Amino acid sequence: MQIPFNHQFKDKVIVITGAGGVLCGFLSKQLARTGAKIALLDINLEMANHFAEEITQSGGIAKSYQTNVLELNSIQATNEQIKKDFGPCDILINGAGGNNPNATTDNEFHEFELPDNTKSFFDLDKSGVEFVFNLNYLGTLLPTQVFAKEMVGRKGSCIVNISSMNAFTPLTKIPAYSGAKAAISNFTQWLAVHFSHVGIRCNAIAPGFLVSNQNRALLFNTDGSPTARAHKILTNTPMGRFGEAEELVGGILFLIDERYSSFVNGVVLPIDGGFSAYSGV
Repeated sequence: MQIPFNHQFKDKVIVITGAGGVLCGFLSKQLARTGAKIALLDINLEMANHFAEEITQSGGIAKSYQTNVLELNSIQATNEQIKKDFGPCDILINGAGGNNPNATTDNEFHEFELPDNTKSFFDLDKSGVEFVFNLNYLGTLLPTQVFAKEMVGRKGSCIVNISSMNAFTPLTKIPAYSGAKAAISNFTQWLAVHFSHVGIRCNAIAPGFLVSNQNRALLFNTDGSPTARAHKILTNTPMGRFGEAEELVGGILFLIDERYSSFVNGVVLPIDGGFSAYSGV
């Protein structure tokens, strides 16, 4: 993918959490092409290193930092190191998040009779639900507490959170993840208002359904045909296909580039092939 020459962030510091994951690692590589200094944060340092090395080998500026987004001390220590390496954060992308099998039901609908060993709503594990909420919500709030302090009053500062289609309409089987992403959308709007007097814009993207290594087995059978769940997704996506990671980049570039979005604040931008607009009829 080619980054247009009109998106240039030379000398800007972009901090990306969850950057060891496939999606945020890809975003890190794309944003590095703007000339920005990229700080890749993840609890999995090996994966963050992998993407940082790809960036530097391509002539970009990047460094990885092992960071637990649920531990304030860890985030603060990372912030101090980033300031030494690159300078203070200009743009924060809160990409850390995810689901957990212990917070997921086996059945879409509760019935009077269910097959034996079905994990229903009544069997959801409290610790699994807490993990999902903490990772998504606190994992966004705590980094914002730390890095937004550096942004106050600095021109061009902004935050982009990662919401989801689940925030618009909850998907079956994943009540904790759906609720947590709805909280992210609400928090994005709250931050946009809260920081509006000190020059920090806050927006979010809400990706639709993309195929990744993590969800490929859920979406495709071994013969390559779509699973029943994938078929439902495609049927309810007017464009009739899954999205690609590179199709998120344009939305993020728009939101972080104040030359194009200086009056855009508190928006949750769907990038979903029309999924959120379709009633199913």
